[in-house]
Amino acid sequence: MNHMDRRNFLKSSLLLSSGFALGNLLPVLEYRLAHAQDRPLRAAMSSAGLAGTWNAQGEEAARYFADLLGVEITWFDGEFDAAVQRAKFDTLTNESWDFVAVQPGAIGTLVEPIQDLVAAGTPVIDMDTLIAPLQDLQGLGVLTFIAPDNIFMSESVVKKVVEKMGYAGKIAHIGGQPGHTGAQARGQGFYNIVGQYPDIEIVDDQPADWNVARAADLTESVLNRHPDLKAIFADNDDMAISAAQVVANAGLQGQVIIGGVDAMPPAVEAVRDGVLVATARNSACRIHSWAVIAGTVAATLGLEAARNEIPFYVLADGPAIYSDIASDPALADEPWKLANYGMSATDGQLWLMKQYLF
Repeated sequence: MNHMDRRNFLKSSLLLSSGFALGNLLPVLEYRLAHAQDRPLRAAMSSAGLAGTWNAQGEEAARYFADLLGVEITWFDGEFDAAVQRAKFDTLTNESWDFVAVQPGAIGTLVEPIQDLVAAGTPVIDMDTLIAPLQDLQGLGVLTFIAPDNIFMSESVVKKVVEKMGYAGKIAHIGGQPGHTGAQARGQGFYNIVGQYPDIEIVDDQPADWNVARAADLTESVLNRHPDLKAIFADNDDMAISAAQVVANAGLQGQVIIGGVDAMPPAVEAVRDGVLVATARNSACRIHSWAVIAGTVAATLGLEAARNEIPFYVLADGPAIYSDIASDPALADEPWKLANYGMSATDGQLWLMKQYLF
């Protein structure tokens, strides 16, 4: 730390505040901050589809941290098409990279090019969803898997949805891409909660492939068939907000309760405004910035040294965010007994996201 000037100290403090603490992280950051312009690192990064707000926020965060660390990123957009993402990976394996980080659009589709990258000694970071079945992932040679707990996020939101339903009535589920392990887990979380209540009827459960137009069509269809629908759970916020617009157009916003996942800024604002009842934070900022940091560590220390420093699995946790705010005048002098001290978490979450910290 004594060798850092004030500007570099502030930069490294910002990186550490993101929560990714390693035994050798400070010396690596000091070295990279000092030599970022002398020898930039080359990284290839890819997400399932930049048309999604979660993926777009992740790219912004990755590029912000990459700029601090002297990493030049070439982004390969999966375009929400597993075949397109695979074709791009078949191309990128012909080039040399200091590290590669990927959020696969579907499990199993990128195994062969990942094997080629690992065989060439390239550090590979798996972001958000599984490249291969978990029992095969470590053997594949992936450096680390940085991901949220999708079951927790889904269950947290669905618990609030069914509570607002009064634990009875009709509910629909709008899924993500079927091959996406995050979507699979969110669907499982939905069934884990709804299955506890015999008076809740699942009247529709179809994938919308993260496509907002498809989510709108599914919402319109289920409302036509079930005008007494009480709730919708969507696997991500983009689809939840799309569904909410259809519900509002039908004049049913007071009847149909909606929840989503990811806690993107528009969804957090929608929760604050009562349009959505809940969302849960899948931190695109954490997952993508940590991937850049992990890749930088591996490129600087060497892959095997990085394997000794970085755990194979890194949980990118995040809270559930609800529209209702805990309140009890009797606890005015003991606010710690209330959820979030009796305050809304929305403004704080929005501020953190603007800084690419959460």
